[in-house]
Amino acid sequence: MIFRNVLNRNFYAEKMYQKLVTDVTYVRINEQFVYLSAVMDLHNNEIVAWHLSERNDLDLVLNTLTKLESQPLYKGTLLHSDQGFQYTTNTYAKRLSEMRLNGSHSRRGNCHDNACIESFFSHLKTEKLYLEHPKNYAQAAQMIEAYIFFYNTERLQEKHNGLSPIEYREKAAA
Repeated sequence: MIFRNVLNRNFYAEKMYQKLVTDVTYVRINEQFVYLSAVMDLHNNEIVAWHLSERNDLDLVLNTLTKLESQPLYKGTLLHSDQGFQYTTNTYAKRLSEMRLNGSHSRRGNCHDNACIESFFSHLKTEKLYLEHPKNYAQAAQMIEAYIFFYNTERLQEKHNGLSPIEYREKAAA
């Protein structure tokens, strides 16, 4: 099932959990790969859910959605992704419906339609993983968790006047 491109590169969100973007990237561990699925809130660029797996499959994405359930979502939250095979299954569409989320897909083969999450993956790799080279799954998971914590709490965002994602969220809530 393909959702229409509701996001349409409008990466601004007035409030938390209004617009979310998601994608999967690979992480190299020696000669093998593991796969990271992450969800970013466009209000403040905070990573609000993620899951790491040795397999790039539908379960990877569904497990990420399960972690997203702990967030204060509301009916009509937009969840945008590319047209990767996991995101176009009936199972994924059904799960979004159960969670009361509205799906949105990028145009086929257009990474710019999902630029925010692609940018996060680039920062993760260049600022952490390419420098420290995880040697095993556990080390990769620890590095990713540490980087996401750093990214959410300390990494300054020009888009938000030099505040980290969580600082921006807290300032907006005040």
